[in-house]
Formats: sequence, C-alpha cells, structure tokens
Amino acid sequence: QCALWKDNACCTANTSVEAHRDQSYLYNFNWDHCGVMPPKCKRHFIQDTCLYECSPNLGPWIDQSDSSWRRQRVRDVPLCREDCQQWWDDCRQATTCKDNWHQGWDWSTG
Repeated sequence: QCALWKDNACCTANTSVEAHRDQSYLYNFNWDHCGVMPPKCKRHFIQDTCLYECSPNLGPWIDQSDSSWRRQRVRDVPLCREDCQQWWDDCRQATTCKDNWHQGWDWSTG
C-alpha cells in the first residue's frame, strides 16, 4: 500500500513494512482490535497510514496536537470522492467496537 510514495517518500522501508502488520510498533495498535477486519477494508486503513507516514506532500494539512500520544495530526486532507466511496463500499460490512477512533482509548497498559 505504500508503493505510491516509494520514489519520493518521507518514511523508511521499515516503516512501510510495519504499516502492513496487524500489530505494528508504529502505534502499538492492532487493526483487528474488535475482531478480524476484512482484508479489502484493511487495505484502506493501511494506505491511510502510508499516506500519513510517507507522503512528502502533507505539510499544508499538518496541525500540532496536544495529545498525550502524538505531537501532530493531519486534518482536512482533500480526498477523491471515488476513493472515499470505495473505502465505504469495502468497509460497510465490517464492524468495530469503538464509535470514535480518535478519542477515548485507554493507553495506560500499552
């Protein structure tokens, strides 16, 4: 999923490899935290991680964050409607046990 940035990336090959692992050291987060995420859905989340970690073009959308687990975040990045629709189509049957992935996690135990 990170191949789009291979010729001009701001990440290492190791970061790309880790972005594809279900349990990655990048965020100490497991894509299958609520059950197995369908592969066609998971690929969108992996590509999103690759965009965040590897794209050299995100500067205009980087905001500073005061979160305890990250210093910056990416906001309001323009996405193609077709990509969003495909992500929705590929994930619409998937489930999660969390209603908001951006807040409310208990990171105290790692």
